[in-house]
Amino acid sequence: MPHLLMLLPAPDRPRDERGDVPGWVMVTLMTAIVVAALTPFVGDELRGLLERAFSMVSG
Repeated sequence: MPHLLMLLPAPDRPRDERGDVPGWVMVTLMTAIVVAALTPFVGDELRGLLERAFSMVSG
């Protein structure tokens, strides 16, 4: 007959809360590059969209 402790799940090991810092730096850098590359093409449309959205919210 198995012991009761063998049926319980093993406790989680302590996790490193720092995460994948180089990965997040790469994601942030790539996002900034995409935004910088698209801004000349869609900047005016986005500005108009934001102005309309803010005017609707502010009344």
